[in-house]
Amino acid sequence: MFSRAFRVRSNTAIKGSDRRKLRTDVAAAFPNLSAEQLTEFIPNKEELNVIKIYSHKGEGVTVYMNNRNPILFEIEKALYPTVYTLWVYPDLLPAFSTWPPVLQKLAGGADLMLPGVVVPSSGFPQVERGTLCAVTLLGNRAPVAVAVATMSTAEMLAAGMKGKGFAVLHTYLDHLWEYGDKSYPPTLAPLVTDSAEKESTEDEEEMEEKEPVISISTDPLQRVDVGNLSLKERDSCAILMGKEELHENRAAETAEDANTEVQQEAEDSRTPQEQMDALFNQCFFHALKCKVKKSDLPLLTSTFLRSHMFSCCPAGQQLDIKKSSYKKFSKFLQCMQHQKILQVKELNKGVESIVEVDWKHPDIKAFAVPEGFSSASAAQDSEQVYHVPEIIPLYGVSTKMVPLFQESGHRKGSILSSSEVRNIIINYVKTNELVDETNKNFVKVNAILCDCLLDKTEQDEISNLKWDELLSRCLKRLQPLHQVTFFGQEPIVRKGNIEPIDITIAQRSSNKKVTIIKNLELYGLEPQCVANILQQKVQASATITPIPGTKDRVQVQIQGNQIHHLAKMLLEEYQLPRKYIQGLEKAPKLGRKK
Repeated sequence: MFSRAFRVRSNTAIKGSDRRKLRTDVAAAFPNLSAEQLTEFIPNKEELNVIKIYSHKGEGVTVYMNNRNPILFEIEKALYPTVYTLWVYPDLLPAFSTWPPVLQKLAGGADLMLPGVVVPSSGFPQVERGTLCAVTLLGNRAPVAVAVATMSTAEMLAAGMKGKGFAVLHTYLDHLWEYGDKSYPPTLAPLVTDSAEKESTEDEEEMEEKEPVISISTDPLQRVDVGNLSLKERDSCAILMGKEELHENRAAETAEDANTEVQQEAEDSRTPQEQMDALFNQCFFHALKCKVKKSDLPLLTSTFLRSHMFSCCPAGQQLDIKKSSYKKFSKFLQCMQHQKILQVKELNKGVESIVEVDWKHPDIKAFAVPEGFSSASAAQDSEQVYHVPEIIPLYGVSTKMVPLFQESGHRKGSILSSSEVRNIIINYVKTNELVDETNKNFVKVNAILCDCLLDKTEQDEISNLKWDELLSRCLKRLQPLHQVTFFGQEPIVRKGNIEPIDITIAQRSSNKKVTIIKNLELYGLEPQCVANILQQKVQASATITPIPGTKDRVQVQIQGNQIHHLAKMLLEEYQLPRKYIQGLEKAPKLGRKK
């Protein structure tokens, strides 16, 4: 997440009430912290800072700082410790070890694969899927990464230690670590339970000393600083890792073959009804992941079964709901609805439709497309959730306003936010002692303010301006700009104010009406996608046509007055602010036939 540079949005000191709330949240998130450790971790009097940042993918993250070091980061109301915190409390999270050369890959943004995890003689800590874990390097208990387990301990062993084991969020050497004091991991000796592992490691090192192969230093700190290794040492390290991975892969393949045989025996021991239930589950998740798109909804349940699930059935097998424990497809969907995977409604009397699917559900995300099916369709068809772009009004310094802003170091074309403009004006007034002595609500107009803010007819008449009027006049005379930040992309600055989504009703021949929607692209909405969704919802013809007098701009045209449906989609589903939509007042009045 922090493998690339992030953008800081704000940096403020934490309030007393927020400090208490943070301490409560930390206690709930990490219950193994004692009261004394909790007070030390979130002190009462030391300054704590809250920093709002955007990652390189556009994700909003809150970082908590103490003594110039990030100690926590928060994503979607979930707290995660940084490596600086884990060096103070190394046993805060269950830990898994890896080889030192793997650290460079993790810091570059890679996830931790199971072949790279060292299996200790004492066994792995017992974790479930989604458990927050620490990653350490062999020989040193100081964590170097924070990750989330993608499978439980039992699943890791059952998979033969093959596949992705941990989704890495933050590492030593990444940009969040660089935001602190850039200190190095401490040297923490392994626990007593790892003594057998330590002895085996020492035995391996003695064997390597006897062989004519360049050995790697066993010092934990030297192991951590892989970037300072010479080219020759890196090559020898790569050779050693290659040998280890070869042995691990062979062992994993053997274990996988054994698991396959056990799995086949287990499948053979299942009843025909259990096998049919499993087949229905497989085809259900396969269809949702690879076949169904958001624009297909609402989707008749009969169409979903016939057109989507049947096509996902493996060769030589056939779906038969009567041979399952559900007996009826509606009961099967009710079971899936109870798990909050989808939502089924009776839109017409006696006819059920799938109206909503939670594509972020863990079961859908964890489903792997069976061999023999193309997984490319999953990547193409799975529709991304729309994220409202962040739109910030900005102001550019024009030629006429340069004298007012040059004292603060700004030139023509400098881009400022409204708060920055306000601060510059306030500082200018105070520096030049322009506050009216008799009434502090007024500001005296000097020569520069007169030239920049007053018209020629006003220059002889106005000598004082109210603070509000001073600021509003200043903003009006600056060049309007706006910054748009789409999810996962760099911010874009455009001239002028952003145009709203324009909805109009046009009259066609035979007194027919059509709804025309413009400027969807400015908000990251694909016009063709919007047209397809509207066409499905209102069962009316929708077309895409170029906007006259523009280049590469199109408009959506759909039959009838569809503003009610359009308003629901833009305001409720896409959650666009109403101020960015123009023409909603033209919706037909309820009770009148249009």
